[in-house]
Amino acid sequence: MIFQFLKPAIFALDPERAHRLTIAGLRAAPNGPQPKPGKLAVDVAGITFPNPVGMAAGFDKDGEVPDAVLGLGFGFAEVGSITPRPQDGNPKPRLFRLAEDRAVINRMGFNNGGSEAAAARLKARRNKGGVVGINIGANKDSADRIADYAEMTRIMAPLATYLAVNISSPNTPGLRALQDEGALVELLDAVVEARAGEGPPIFLKVAPDLTTSDVDAIARIAIDKGLGALIISNTTISRPQIASRHAAETGGLSGAPLRPLALERMRDFRKATGGAIALVGVGGIGSAEDAWERIRAGASLIQLYSAMVYDGPGLARTITRGLERLMQRDGFTNIAEAIGSE
Repeated sequence: MIFQFLKPAIFALDPERAHRLTIAGLRAAPNGPQPKPGKLAVDVAGITFPNPVGMAAGFDKDGEVPDAVLGLGFGFAEVGSITPRPQDGNPKPRLFRLAEDRAVINRMGFNNGGSEAAAARLKARRNKGGVVGINIGANKDSADRIADYAEMTRIMAPLATYLAVNISSPNTPGLRALQDEGALVELLDAVVEARAGEGPPIFLKVAPDLTTSDVDAIARIAIDKGLGALIISNTTISRPQIASRHAAETGGLSGAPLRPLALERMRDFRKATGGAIALVGVGGIGSAEDAWERIRAGASLIQLYSAMVYDGPGLARTITRGLERLMQRDGFTNIAEAIGSE
């Protein structure tokens, strides 16, 4: 209710400024209690997630407020994307609200303060518990992006519950080429080697803009390399029918218009993997019903971000309460029973 009262003032601000103020507010406020495992707890890649609702990467790019995010009721927080060296990202304006469509377009370009600053913050909070994934990327001007991912793995593996390898942002030129079969094998080999033995599980974040052959190849490689999960999906470069005047802006589209494509891609990957690897559903999830649909389609976990722009910081708790009702309605005793049950 407080958020809905403040929403007109927030929406009067430039979106990027509003986001920075949100991070500052979370940093200043006392953290709420972290969720505890209960009816919605789910095990993925050897990790117990107290509930399946996570904050997607992009919200907390520099690892400033993971504990505050967990205190909002999220079962896990994914920080980043973080690159080896600081970078400013793309020129502003680069973040656009499409309010009529409950959507966002961004072309941020991995703007972040770099690995050294983020690692110091994450090291300082390491004893606070909770599931905190670290999403790693490559610098835009890097001569060897695979080397960047290996470097980020060495730095962040000791600090992460899981590592998310992001090769699917549309806002770093050429990055999505790492999803090609040969490049992906080389990349994952480098990341696994850099992780050094019993490090955290590796999740791979892929784009929704994939062909059937892309899906099959990525699924096969992910299973072969022993990844912990596939995150499906990042933002889309496609433009479903949207009403906003910002529709023609370049960048990745997220929010409600992405839901059908992300759901379709979830079903594709569930079919391609046969349940042999966990899937994380992202894209257009804004309600318990959306989350439940994605879980029934094959997601062990779900993530959101854009919907919180429109519904506020209470959304994670709203969705977890709704998931408990839906699980009971449909006769499931735990989330694991529901995964891929459609």
